[in-house]
Amino acid sequence: MSRHSIRYLPVQTRHHVVPFELQMERELERVSRVFSTQDPFEPNILSGNNFTDPIPETFGNLKNFTDFRIDGTKISGKIPDFIGNWSKLQRLDMQGTPMEGPIPSSISLLIKLSELRISDLNGPSNRFPNLQDSKDLKHCKFYIYLICYYEVLRNCLITDSIPPYIFKENLTRIDLSFNNLSGPIPETSPNADPEYMFLTNNSLTGEVPPWILKSRGKMDLSYNNFSGSTDATNCVTQSLNLVSGYSSLESNLLWCLKKDLPCPHKPQYYSLFINCGGNKTNFEGNEYEKDLNPEGASHFSSFEKWAYSSTGVFTVYDDLPYIEKYTSSLNVSGPEVYWTARLAPLSLKYYGLCLRKGSYRVKLYFAEIMYSDDQTLGSLGKRIFDVSIQGNLFLKDFNIMEAAGGVGIGIHREFDVNVTGSTLEIHLYWAGKGTTTIPKKGVYGPLISAIAVTPNFDTGKGLPAGAIAGIVLASCVLLVLTLVVLRMKGYLGGKDLEDKGVTCAEF
Repeated sequence: MSRHSIRYLPVQTRHHVVPFELQMERELERVSRVFSTQDPFEPNILSGNNFTDPIPETFGNLKNFTDFRIDGTKISGKIPDFIGNWSKLQRLDMQGTPMEGPIPSSISLLIKLSELRISDLNGPSNRFPNLQDSKDLKHCKFYIYLICYYEVLRNCLITDSIPPYIFKENLTRIDLSFNNLSGPIPETSPNADPEYMFLTNNSLTGEVPPWILKSRGKMDLSYNNFSGSTDATNCVTQSLNLVSGYSSLESNLLWCLKKDLPCPHKPQYYSLFINCGGNKTNFEGNEYEKDLNPEGASHFSSFEKWAYSSTGVFTVYDDLPYIEKYTSSLNVSGPEVYWTARLAPLSLKYYGLCLRKGSYRVKLYFAEIMYSDDQTLGSLGKRIFDVSIQGNLFLKDFNIMEAAGGVGIGIHREFDVNVTGSTLEIHLYWAGKGTTTIPKKGVYGPLISAIAVTPNFDTGKGLPAGAIAGIVLASCVLLVLTLVVLRMKGYLGGKDLEDKGVTCAEF
């Protein structure tokens, strides 16, 4: 391992491999002295370690940085102004740390910057950072991840409009999701057509621009406040996700484009079972529906009783699958529902559709099937994500392997929630934490094996409709026969009571 490329430092013990923790500022300062003599082309990768405390002031003197990554660490404090001193910097990654905003204005001095990833900041809201002078933004490896986050899943949002210069030529990936961006989406240059653009969960308004509707790229514009007409004729798209993307004031929209995904008919369902990433199967006396759609970058897919919306593309490799099955080298304990899973690199939402109002028990099933259970590098991965239901955070920094006590071990978590409309929303979200390259690049983000939703109320189901119909028919026949017998006996006036000896008592 190069001394200038510290990413994950293991210490070998007799029984297992543990991460080496550098926690004190003096240790970071020692590392900074090492970096001060570095080759300017050598990346400085500290990702996935347990570094803590703010970035030391001494780092401000390190002007040869070209690549600085601290994503997934526990480094805290404000993003320092001295990052503007790193004039040679080409890549800056600060995803999933406890660091605070605002993003300093000195970031505009990084004119060689071609890759920028900042996500899940704490603290006050931000204006959109000035990146207009970053000449290398035109290169095809440019990414923007500017996702801010409060502890209660309320975003410390970038409250601003999208600057037009963002849509320069040859930008391939732009992620400005989960902010408070407002106003219309700017027009773009004639040759610009990003491969991936994620603007989900903002407050964007106006009409969806024609260049997006004609784009060949994967675009996610869900959960905004767009207006105007739309040519959408069905809710399932391959490249443009507009689910819940239109203002509630708009009429004549498909149900999937409206806020809260209202049921297009009378809600009638009260249970739901999904085998995420797998085939139809029976488990615990219930039939779990198959979930095999491979799409996920900017996709919404709906079925009779449920739907899912997936956002994001995996870093480096954009062809990685969004469903996974355990490998033969891993011994998965538990039923078949734990053998498969659906993944997402950023956000994954499952919906229960047309549910009756009331309280429900939600069971979420998990098993980590992508790491190894040996003493190799593949056993050191950390998958960390959050889980919210109906907008309420239930699992924060959830680590499947840690909760289950190992890989390939099935576990479940269950929660009681209320459905006040007709839709149940389960949201799994990656906040930039954990490892991203173990056992290979692109292994991170939410993973879920199965979902079960059952009512906590009396459904009034009673007997089957066929049985009820049979009972009603039999009752009618019995009533008719009774009336016939009574009439023949003369009790209903059908026979003259000639027997004068019949007394009232006998009658």
